[in-house]
Amino acid sequence: MKTLLIAPAVLALAATPAFACSGKAKAQTASVQETEVIFASNHSEKHMSKDIVATADAAGFTTLLAAAKAAGLVEALQGDGPLTVFAPTDEAFAALGEDTINDLLKPENKDKLAGILKYHVIAGKVKAADLAGKTTTAETLNGSVEIDGTDGVMVGNATVVQADVEASNGVIHVIDTVLMP
Repeated sequence: MKTLLIAPAVLALAATPAFACSGKAKAQTASVQETEVIFASNHSEKHMSKDIVATADAAGFTTLLAAAKAAGLVEALQGDGPLTVFAPTDEAFAALGEDTINDLLKPENKDKLAGILKYHVIAGKVKAADLAGKTTTAETLNGSVEIDGTDGVMVGNATVVQADVEASNGVIHVIDTVLMP
């Protein structure tokens, strides 16, 4: 890892079992389906050289990347990894409300924002097939989250609307809700 902000958490999680969860999948929205099309077009061998940040940028995850920048996590997400990122869509962030987003992006809320974003990251590469048919608890970089792979994949109260978007340093799973630790 290139930054000390995440590296200690990654080391602590390396010896931890990855998973156990519950929940039911939700219907996809049109905006999420548009995100799937963007990722599908970027999911080629040519794009495998892009790290998590570059892959998310190419797909138009502007709010997630603005939050990662404000939290000082961009360099960590560009590190060697591997990492698994549950990436909320811009629409998922918008559901929090403009006031909440603006408040989280303030410099004085950097630690709170970093905590929320770290709750979306697991050390190691976890693909959808690893979760299929299982319920488990995963250790994120900021606590445990329930994962249910018995009917689609649910992470906490978020539905994975597109799985296994490959990046050079891990994998991204697109989710429809911002997870809160």
